Amino acid sequence: MLKEDIVEAFKSLQDGICENLEGLDNHAHFKQDIWERPGGGGGRTRVITGQHIEKGGVNFSAVKGEMPEKIFKALGIGPTDFFATGVSIVLHPINPHVPIIHMNVRYFETSKGLWWFGGGIDLTPHYINPELAQKFHIKLKSTCDKHDESYYSKFKKWADDYFYVKHRKETRGIGGIFFDRLGKDHGDKKKVFDFVIDVGNTFIPIYREQFLENHRIEYKPRERDWQLHRRGRYVEFNLVWDRGTKFGLDTDGNIESILMSLPPECKWTYKYAHNQLEQATLSKLKKGIDWVNYKAM
Repeated sequence: MLKEDIVEAFKSLQDGICENLEGLDNHAHFKQDIWERPGGGGGRTRVITGQHIEKGGVNFSAVKGEMPEKIFKALGIGPTDFFATGVSIVLHPINPHVPIIHMNVRYFETSKGLWWFGGGIDLTPHYINPELAQKFHIKLKSTCDKHDESYYSKFKKWADDYFYVKHRKETRGIGGIFFDRLGKDHGDKKKVFDFVIDVGNTFIPIYREQFLENHRIEYKPRERDWQLHRRGRYVEFNLVWDRGTKFGLDTDGNIESILMSLPPECKWTYKYAHNQLEQATLSKLKKGIDWVNYKAM
């Protein structure tokens, strides 16, 4: 399978997701920024500000060139050229009862013949609704099971471990799935690609359900304040721990696109005084919760 085919598939994925999100928001349209990377390649950054999405981005990139020394040493290989392409999404809703959602699907190869795919979807509710958390994970498991019944449990644990704010000792949200370096040992390239595209196509059905269940819920200033507080945790993870952010910065990517994931507003309150509902969410920000079989106490 040629990298050009993967590029076109990722572009189509970006187009379809943008069209569907515009329909859900029913007000705004994406603004597009075409950019070029000095070292090679470029991308299409698309951002939206609507009546339901306070800030959202659906980005495509395909970059190439000489791999920075910091990266090839971390990979345990010598100097090489690289090619990387993918689609990355983050949506920050206006309503505090609609979760933040993130998705990324990507492909990477070197001139030395190495290649792999990565990606995942995770959900960050400001208020965790166990029933909707369960539906989210059931949909992810269904997507995984179509390709390999071992995928969900492995990738769910990987998400729990990856989307973990170590300095806060809490998960970023309710997790999801996360995978990286799916290469030759996982089958031929087309087989792995089909799984990755299926993950991408799962995004809209998942987000539509979460959005429609929550976007009409009325909220008060206190709930907006809590949303801004929790967004601060999201920022902490993305700037301190996220490997995608670091890769973009290390490869001289488009800074506006790299930091698209950050919310338009957030806050840090010293020793935030949690109410009972907020504490209920905090109690579920931990690894290892079996959301598929979750039963409320």
